[in-house]
Amino acid sequence: MVQFKNYTPHEVCLNNGTKFQSLGIARVGNSFTNFDNNLCCSVKYGEVEGLPAPENGVILIVSAMVLAASNRDDLVAPATGHPDTIRNEKGQIISVPGFVQTNISV
Repeated sequence: MVQFKNYTPHEVCLNNGTKFQSLGIARVGNSFTNFDNNLCCSVKYGEVEGLPAPENGVILIVSAMVLAASNRDDLVAPATGHPDTIRNEKGQIISVPGFVQTNISV
């Protein structure tokens, strides 16, 4: 059986009522250039920080940015752009139908 562990800074709620409390925060390091005359700068993303070592049978829930920046196969991100995502009257996400993944092999 697969176990999910949440490494986003907030609780993740699925549409079916399942909730995953945050156990830590995974982040992507970054560095910025100076702003140019058009008030624009560039960003360079670095290493992912704040994740535990891979564990058999465990999938880690992370932000989409962490998922994109990592080459790990044990990560998923909330499917916030899915049409079945539930939002409140202010457009804030209440729950998601599931997760997006890259190459999961648990």
